[in-house]
Amino acid sequence: MSNLTVHRQVFQINDLNLWYGEHHALKSINFPINKKEVTAIIGPSGCGKSTFIKTLNLMINYVPNVRMKGEINYNGQNILNDKMDLVELRKNVGMVFQKGNPFPQSIFDNIAYGPRIHGIKRKTHLEDIVTKSLMDVALWDEVKDRLDAPALGLSGGQQQRLCIARALATKPDVLLMDEPTSALDPISTLKIEQLILELKEKYTIVIVTHNMQQASRVSDQTAFFLMGELIELDDTSKIFSNPKDDRTEGYITGRFG
Repeated sequence: MSNLTVHRQVFQINDLNLWYGEHHALKSINFPINKKEVTAIIGPSGCGKSTFIKTLNLMINYVPNVRMKGEINYNGQNILNDKMDLVELRKNVGMVFQKGNPFPQSIFDNIAYGPRIHGIKRKTHLEDIVTKSLMDVALWDEVKDRLDAPALGLSGGQQQRLCIARALATKPDVLLMDEPTSALDPISTLKIEQLILELKEKYTIVIVTHNMQQASRVSDQTAFFLMGELIELDDTSKIFSNPKDDRTEGYITGRFG
């Protein structure tokens, strides 16, 4: 592997295995994730997609009886090492969940939450971060006059963009998205997809999606998971036009899944 290739990779996963108790949920996963690209993860329910994405910032550690072997190298450091600073990791590798989950606080306080935890107290600094984060998700013009209003009063699509802004406020390197549009209407979905395409100029994005069209629209590379295995990983255009594995073709053409 050339130095140029290594430099492009934010994550390099080597022979990752994961068990929930006795259940072998991820099997010998080898997976490079490239810098400032969108990587889509597709596959039927229960195939290991969400489990895998939650290993990348070790949110999976909150699940009881989880055991992992192998390497998850983030910028060259194996995050499965006991010395890993989880607070720093999750600052750098942010997460957006399936459904917008704002805190029961104001719009402003939702965005300022992460920076405050990391020691930023000065009001003008927090105001700058909140403004920039909301602008980055194209939400500023919609909420700038009601930053003190409860975040839970926003629409579903606005809540999801707020949660993306909250993740961006800590200046992450990577943004993980676990089916971020599955609970949204088509117009809100389109806004999130457009946002993803804009954000990849600055961030590395990994998105789990059940929506084949979405994967083909927003991602640079696509990974197909099946029964805990990574079946195929390639440029998105190749996965959808000329997959190498019959199982990939079967899934994307709707024969199963």
